[in-house]
Amino acid sequence: MLDQETIRSFIEVAECQSFSRAAEKLHKTTATISYRIKTLEDSIGTQLFIRTTRSVNLTPAGEYLLERCRQWHDWLGSMPDELRQISQGAEHRVNIVINNLLYDPIVVADLLGHLKAQYPFTQFHISRQVFMGVWDALLNEDCHLAIGANGSEALENTINVLPIGKIDWIFAIAPHHPLANATQPLPDGLLRQYPAINVQDTARHLAKRIAWKLAGQQEIVVPDMRCKLACQLRGTGIGFLPLSICQQYLANGQLIQKQVYHERQPSILSLAWSSHRCGEVVKSIIALFQAQDELVTGFTPNIYSLYPQNK
Repeated sequence: MLDQETIRSFIEVAECQSFSRAAEKLHKTTATISYRIKTLEDSIGTQLFIRTTRSVNLTPAGEYLLERCRQWHDWLGSMPDELRQISQGAEHRVNIVINNLLYDPIVVADLLGHLKAQYPFTQFHISRQVFMGVWDALLNEDCHLAIGANGSEALENTINVLPIGKIDWIFAIAPHHPLANATQPLPDGLLRQYPAINVQDTARHLAKRIAWKLAGQQEIVVPDMRCKLACQLRGTGIGFLPLSICQQYLANGQLIQKQVYHERQPSILSLAWSSHRCGEVVKSIIALFQAQDELVTGFTPNIYSLYPQNK
């Protein structure tokens, strides 16, 4: 009913709005093209064109079919190369989740440009998650690779991890905040008087975790680290910030560091992937991180190396 010749004929008639012009482009007779379209309409029981003595226009059903036929026609043209890529081990689709602490749109765009040049028929989907949301996407949401999974150990034995560095945290507040002149280290009783600013953990299946909050302390939950930083610069609340992110604000006096009794421990971040879903595309991304290629070092300017190979 919809063989390749019929698809080509239908597209040409729709675009030319003429059976004769379509026949001329396809090097066929007008009668042949007209018969082929009429046979198609009869076989599906739906009129695709409104024919007048001066024009040929698509019906609503014809408009819908034209969109689908263009997709099919394009796919039929690329199918041999696409199947060849799949036969060589490249995934048809790769889903990548990135920790919000490492997300950089320019770095993502550069990496995607590189990957699409190598694997033109692979579909890519990038998502950004917070804290346990990264692991959640990898374990429960059809994700192939996580950039910045928390910790250096896998949550399941089917997951491989490659530690890529750690984030150091400091307790930083605005210089006009009431705690700015308090005696250090700041006691928990004093800290509880001011709200903790936390980024929302995006986990949906795993238990959400709170970055830092004392018992009985008010909490303000924000969507990302940029918002958290902006809140703390304005003195809206308190909390720990990545040292690398707030260094410039410490240098120009917009933030000051204070000591507390219970400091936040460094966060180890890793590349993580499923051993059962590791095709050629995922392997190539892992290789970029192992080689510390400039395409991926942009993800990690704000974290500190753990091991000699990351220096």
